[in-house]
Amino acid sequence: MSTYQVAALAGGRLRLGRVARLARGRGVLIAAGAVVALVVAAAVLAPLLAPYDPGAVDSLAVSRPGSAAHWLGTDDTGRDILSRLLYGARPSLLAPALITVIAGTAGTALAVSAAWLGGWYDRVVSGALDVVFGFPGLVLAVVGAAVFGAGLDIAVATLSIAYLPYIARVVRGAALRERSLPYVSALGMLGMSGRRICLRHLVPNLLPLVLVQATTSFGYTMLDVAAFSFIGLGTQPPTAEWGLMVANGSPGILAGRPEQALFAGLVIVVFVVACNLLGGELSRRLRGEDR
Repeated sequence: MSTYQVAALAGGRLRLGRVARLARGRGVLIAAGAVVALVVAAAVLAPLLAPYDPGAVDSLAVSRPGSAAHWLGTDDTGRDILSRLLYGARPSLLAPALITVIAGTAGTALAVSAAWLGGWYDRVVSGALDVVFGFPGLVLAVVGAAVFGAGLDIAVATLSIAYLPYIARVVRGAALRERSLPYVSALGMLGMSGRRICLRHLVPNLLPLVLVQATTSFGYTMLDVAAFSFIGLGTQPPTAEWGLMVANGSPGILAGRPEQALFAGLVIVVFVVACNLLGGELSRRLRGEDR
């Protein structure tokens, strides 16, 4: 074996060893991230991946089990379940994403401002967060639907308020600790305004924690959005959405045709578990528990 071949083999082993060390202890993180990325990619590429139009009805193939023509079968009106799952990923992911972004942005702004200003403002914000925290998100969404009418936009608005304390309360505690660090006092002595310190230093330093909280909250918001559609107050037929698919397919469970509810419920469970695992792993690594 030539010197070049030996060097190449050694280099290959070093690269493999580096990859192995990188992946060691991160299996859960990688697997959960892969599941989330796969579902997001399926939602984006739904028009390319779906074998049928999600609203196309085949009256000759009603409530059929999986086959070569329909891999996951058809629903009670003859629509392809796989196509509806792919297209249904869009509203099922978009609504929780909007809720998480709104709650995360507003919660971070409230938490940082309360930690920085303190005094009566901090007490008012903390009290308001405690009050909102006492209301279950789904109950608040049902109240909003009763007042303003059914629809996914109502779910987004009300659940954004309901999930705001989940992020704000955690971020406020971290912001208080960050504000007490010496570098904050040093920046103030250098003449930097409080607004600039918060925007350029406090908020960037808190972003990893916000990301962890948002990742975990994303899974729970998906459950609430699906439940909102399940009770008929969210997405309306014939739009494909996972929670609505579970509701429409539930009568078929007792009739021996569980495919629609089963597959829609399964993707919800898998995605929520992946989000929780991803958030838990990110939190553990943020605390420096990478072993």
